[in-house]
Amino acid sequence: MAVCARLCGVGQSRRCRRRQRHNQQDQASDSDMDEEEEERIVGQKQGDVGGGGGGGGPESGVATAGPGDACEYGSGHVNRGGFPDRTSTGPPHPQSLAELPPELLVEIVSLLPGTALPNVALVCKKFRQILNTETIWRRRCMEEFGMKDDLRKMEVGGVSSRDLYVKLLHPYRHILGLWQPDIGPYGGLLNVVVDGLFIIGWMYLPPHDPRVEDPMRRRPLFRIHLLESNKATVECMYGHKGPHKGDIQTVKKDEFSTKCNQTDYHRMPGGRQEEFRTWLEEEWGRTLEEIFHEHMQELILMKFIYTSQYDNCLTYRRIYLPPAMPSDLLPPGLFKGTYGSHGLEIVMLSFIGTYARATKLTGDPNVPAGQPTLDVDLRRPVVLPDLEQQRNIEELSRLVMGVHEEVQREDQQQAMDTSAAARGAAEGATGGASVAEGVEEDHVTCSDSCQPGPSTTTTSTTTTSTSPPEAQPFVLPLGVMARNEVYPRTCRKCFYGTGLIAGHGFTSPERTPGLFVLFDEDRFGFIWLELKSFSLYSRLMDHLAHSHAPNMERFEAMLMNMQSWTS
Repeated sequence: MAVCARLCGVGQSRRCRRRQRHNQQDQASDSDMDEEEEERIVGQKQGDVGGGGGGGGPESGVATAGPGDACEYGSGHVNRGGFPDRTSTGPPHPQSLAELPPELLVEIVSLLPGTALPNVALVCKKFRQILNTETIWRRRCMEEFGMKDDLRKMEVGGVSSRDLYVKLLHPYRHILGLWQPDIGPYGGLLNVVVDGLFIIGWMYLPPHDPRVEDPMRRRPLFRIHLLESNKATVECMYGHKGPHKGDIQTVKKDEFSTKCNQTDYHRMPGGRQEEFRTWLEEEWGRTLEEIFHEHMQELILMKFIYTSQYDNCLTYRRIYLPPAMPSDLLPPGLFKGTYGSHGLEIVMLSFIGTYARATKLTGDPNVPAGQPTLDVDLRRPVVLPDLEQQRNIEELSRLVMGVHEEVQREDQQQAMDTSAAARGAAEGATGGASVAEGVEEDHVTCSDSCQPGPSTTTTSTTTTSTSPPEAQPFVLPLGVMARNEVYPRTCRKCFYGTGLIAGHGFTSPERTPGLFVLFDEDRFGFIWLELKSFSLYSRLMDHLAHSHAPNMERFEAMLMNMQSWTS
């Protein structure tokens, strides 16, 4: 903006007038400045615009530009220290942005981000008039928010692209993207998008259990538009009586709240029983009589009672998609997974170093949303035996538990090394070199005695080096329960991992060993050995705009915050 101000002459208009009068008086002088001297003086005068006379840097030049300043103050055709160019016979070259043809100015300004355009309007009257061009705002709507054909429909309806950008898209740009609603242990996934002529908040729901391969279901929770007035209107979409008055408030950065102002639209004529039947059909795709398992009925009823408390006001916290790295085992992202009686849940698969982690976005009363449901150690592959032995749960347990015991020994050794190092540092601080040497001898002796034997080390090395083929046969062991019997019969790789289990209310949480099975880039599974159950996960294929993490640090901070939300 400071460059625009200098090119247009804004911010030094009085000096320009004095300089022009002075040049007219000195026209009799026939001495010319060389180009170096000219550049030096121009540089000085440009510096005066940005920082002279108590200014505050480049912005001060823009700040002094009032609405009435005209761009012609810096537009005189002056060459070489202010003398008229008597030798030029062609059309004069533009000396400022303001002298460019309007169509070029429109093209230049339309390349700027929308957040910079209000400052452009402050430069001068001509620039402010240029910003009335619809082409500029139409381009901003298309490039920043992906709008195309809908713009022309809105313009036909009497709403300009400028009004759409200034009154709707720009004020609510901070709520676009992915969010997790604060609904206790259940969580959720909200995607706020520019959808046609609206900004709509879609609640993403998993497909009906156990059809994990089906696409996600969507339900609108709110929408914002300019259709009925000259300002943005917020409407609640919850319930079955159509849109009604609502409100959106930004609580703080990366957090906002929605409120319904007409909750009577949420009620149904048949009362709570009819509301429960309708919710059950939408949530599970069946009636309560069709769900024979008594424990499952209790879980479903509990979820309805709990979540129906939040139909009036909800708070959302921003979540990001995990950044992708070339070394990742498969593309990170969101997956739907089977969780027994709890139905299908949504998890986020991410990679941190040599570990893969699946974090719950939706949860249940045992393991709530925000908790790391799976941790996979990619340094510890597991080579599956032939199909006949794969059917034997004891053989699979022997393979996985062998790795699990090795991990426990290494953790114990690391704890002992840390403890010995701490003791050595403490005793060394109190004096006595001989004592420190004795501690070091004990440490070496302990390390030698506690390290895994040659057979264990050899086995681990062999397991790592003999990587399985790109696709190998896979079958679940007998006795392992799977909600979805339709799972892939070939896999690429398997790794040791742990799954998080807990009692009701997230009591006594513990990590239990299991087997992570990679089927392809869009599907993986996990065998919970202690529970003797299998979870199948399938990727969400929806396009999720405005949802990528700016960097890995922000993503990792978000993961830590997610755990604290439900801990």
